[in-house]
Amino acid sequence: MTVAETSRPRQRGSDFAVLARRVSEAGLLERRPGYYAIRIGLVAALFAGSWRLFAAVGDSWWQAPVALLLAVAFAQVTLLAHDLAHGQISRSRRTGRIAGLLAGNLAVGLSYGWWMDKHTRHHANPNHEDHDPDVAPDILIWSLKQAEAARGLPRLIGRRQAWLFFPLLTLEGVNLKVSSFRALRRPSLKNRPAEALLLVAHVVAYLGALLVVLPPAKALAFLVIHQACYGVYLGCTFAPNHKGMPVLTAQDELDFLRRQVLTSRNVSGGRLLDVALGGLNHQIEHHLFPSMPSVNLRRARPIVRDHCRSLGIDYAECGLIASWAQALRHLHEVGRPLRAR
Repeated sequence: MTVAETSRPRQRGSDFAVLARRVSEAGLLERRPGYYAIRIGLVAALFAGSWRLFAAVGDSWWQAPVALLLAVAFAQVTLLAHDLAHGQISRSRRTGRIAGLLAGNLAVGLSYGWWMDKHTRHHANPNHEDHDPDVAPDILIWSLKQAEAARGLPRLIGRRQAWLFFPLLTLEGVNLKVSSFRALRRPSLKNRPAEALLLVAHVVAYLGALLVVLPPAKALAFLVIHQACYGVYLGCTFAPNHKGMPVLTAQDELDFLRRQVLTSRNVSGGRLLDVALGGLNHQIEHHLFPSMPSVNLRRARPIVRDHCRSLGIDYAECGLIASWAQALRHLHEVGRPLRAR
């Protein structure tokens, strides 16, 4: 099952099928090649321009703001890889896969195949403590049940995880790279030779560029700033969408529409926020229609919101700061049993 396939209605005439017909009739599922041509061009220019500026600044501590700019470029490339994984950009799976490998593995050092598999499972069962890899208790605790079973590092961190959340995000860029290389050991990973070659090429080119232009101390400082800012950017993009929303268990039997809507949260804001977050601030619409071009999600919002209200389904939406506050309060609350021990 692909990421896009999770958007298919489960039964004819269901609540979701009614909504899907309305969205389709509005033309919001149609491809937007012009939009993506412009977006890809701008992101490519930002990515190449950041590296060119890095070379031009040379051996200087003024490379610190360049590292921040490059983190933004990496995040924007990652968001494009996300759209590729959902089939939003190209109808051809082969074209999308090749572009995804170039954007993910080569450009930013993220295994496209590993991440696509992980993200597909997330879309199929969002915020499900047994099936969603994004709420697995690897480091952080996402439910009271996980807190009761926590051992080792998750138990230690879980006591103060709300306070540690943002500092931990600074490590997310490196964590994604480590997870990408670890995934190469899996026989189930498709295109393993290509994945491995492009990941190695990224690391060699990235570290090589830093060491050619900068002395070791400044190269290390650049790497730390760049990867930390990259991780925080990604966290600010993905985490507000589900963290603090209901965590589902095996006892929760919800249809597709309610499973996706009740576990997701929209982040309100203008078009600048759409650009910064790649449209993922319209998370409810994205989860219902993963293959919808991200530029159409804003237009789908009133249709989805009104449909949910007509059915009495909670439609969660708040500002960016409020979304973070809800996520942090949730992390603090589920860590309560660990603090009581």
